[in-house]
Amino acid sequence: MFKKVLHGLNQKKVKVFSLFLACSFLAWFLSNLSETYESRANLTLNYRNLPDSLLLGKNSENLIEAKLRTSGFQFLFYNFVKKRIDVDVSQVEYQNGQYVLTDDVLRKQIDVQLSQNISLLDLDRSRLVVDLYQVASREIPIRASLSLQFQQNYIMQGEPQITPDHVVVKGPESEIDTLDEIQTEPIQLTNLATDFSRDVPLVFPKGLDNSIFSIGRVNVSGKVVKFSEKVFETPITVVNSPEGYQVKTFPNAVTVLCKATVERLKGISSSDFEVEADYAQLNGTNKNTLFLTITRKPENIYDVRLSEKTVNFVLEQQ
Repeated sequence: MFKKVLHGLNQKKVKVFSLFLACSFLAWFLSNLSETYESRANLTLNYRNLPDSLLLGKNSENLIEAKLRTSGFQFLFYNFVKKRIDVDVSQVEYQNGQYVLTDDVLRKQIDVQLSQNISLLDLDRSRLVVDLYQVASREIPIRASLSLQFQQNYIMQGEPQITPDHVVVKGPESEIDTLDEIQTEPIQLTNLATDFSRDVPLVFPKGLDNSIFSIGRVNVSGKVVKFSEKVFETPITVVNSPEGYQVKTFPNAVTVLCKATVERLKGISSSDFEVEADYAQLNGTNKNTLFLTITRKPENIYDVRLSEKTVNFVLEQQ
């Protein structure tokens, strides 16, 4: 019975002693952290404000070691979270084939981003060499890669709309000077009878490792409308007739098939078309046939076709 009581008392004393020991250690630890120290810390570099004519290479430094004077709390924080420093690249100087930030410029940029209770004492280098290279810049048009299948009597009105319709590429001139256009990923739509709109990625050519593009996606849209067909009879006009002769065609008119919206067809007449037969283009193998060409047609239509591509003729002396 006595041993059990003694054992219980010893356990209680051990717990109390451990608590006081932990509190004493914590007080000592906090006291030391509140004091000022000089030590080194790694700072993460984040490059900003690149000039339009320069690009950042893959070999640029990501860290810089700095000697600081500050409290232990601050150094403890830096051991867990590295301080990010924005480096203003627009202040670089070109020296002996390299782009560098001098010691004075680099110190000012770092010092202004440190807290007031942190003093910058030294850096692990007298200057920072930034891996930059000269680039050219071009605007490249974007072309939509479309495969569309419409319901019967439906068609897309005009060209597809691409927003934005170009991409700005920056890179070595030897890489980008051969670029003529950038295509979208293929868009396949079937059974279309209504307007469409799709956000699609761009497909960039291979081998442009040192080039960057301003955008990676575009919107492609199109207006789908219902169309109808109407036939117009149009007289044939002969041009470049031989001197002293009149060219008489058989027949003297031809039918033209026009496709457009129902509302547009209401405003179209035969006089809106002009069909010519050019005697100067007479085929030597067939001296009695002239080729027909539509030389004038109304705007905002989808298709126009001749019922006949050739016409017979005779010459009548005037």
